[in-house]
Amino acid sequence: MDQAADSTQDARSVPVCYRHPDRETGVRCTRCDRPICPECMVSASVGFQCPDCVRGGSGTGHTPQASRPRTVAGGTVAADPRLFTKILIGINLAVFIAVQADSSLLDHLVLYGAWPPKPFAPVSGVAGGEWYRFVTSMFTHQEYWHIGFNMLSLWWVGGPLEAALGRARYLAVYFVSGLAGGALTYLLAAPATASLGASGAIFGLFGATAVLMRRLQYDMRPVIAILVINLILTFGISNIAWQDHVGGLVAGVVTGYAMVHAPRERRTLVQYGTCAVVLALSVALVLVRTAQLT
Repeated sequence: MDQAADSTQDARSVPVCYRHPDRETGVRCTRCDRPICPECMVSASVGFQCPDCVRGGSGTGHTPQASRPRTVAGGTVAADPRLFTKILIGINLAVFIAVQADSSLLDHLVLYGAWPPKPFAPVSGVAGGEWYRFVTSMFTHQEYWHIGFNMLSLWWVGGPLEAALGRARYLAVYFVSGLAGGALTYLLAAPATASLGASGAIFGLFGATAVLMRRLQYDMRPVIAILVINLILTFGISNIAWQDHVGGLVAGVVTGYAMVHAPRERRTLVQYGTCAVVLALSVALVLVRTAQLT
């Protein structure tokens, strides 16, 4: 039996994590050489270590706090690595149920530039001072197929990314991508055109996942195929806000790169500083468009 198991392992093109046999990985612990997945990686001075080696102590006199398991991006390894993904899905579903029960809520949640349009002064929309629409529109869906597609994507992509980045960094990528997508939509779309949905944030997670997979030297073909299919649908269907998708994707790639490539000694500053820069650029786009519409 042992020989058969070894043969099966040798036949794999990529080793599997010693704690999660269903996850392939190309990264090994620098101390014991066992394969470890992103959830099990603990950043070390050189490479990554597995949780067992970290708990066993490094012999360098580090405090227990310094040896806490960390994700590849430096976040804390959580007991439930998908908790915030579940919460985000729950919020989206709750808003969807509320909209189905009272469709008039849509008027207060969707993102649009201004109403009435020029030459009248806007009394509603972002140009009318309703900046909150950038956030509410990220959690609002009207059609069953729309929320179904977005929530499946959020579960499939968001869960693993949350485990790899850590909760705070994952939320930063999610919201910065969603807001950047909304800002580009506001800038380029017609003022009275309404948009809604979590697509910008989810495209940001796609972009960050692609960066992470490249960082870990995983096979890039699956995520590239998903991105290509989604971009074809984005530009092939007339009622989709392509600006939201493109803005979210670009923001996700930029912030995701900062999350997984930030130098260890300045990791937090680079990671959240990059998020702040992307957010500031989004605000600048909003201010420019608001000046055009008022």
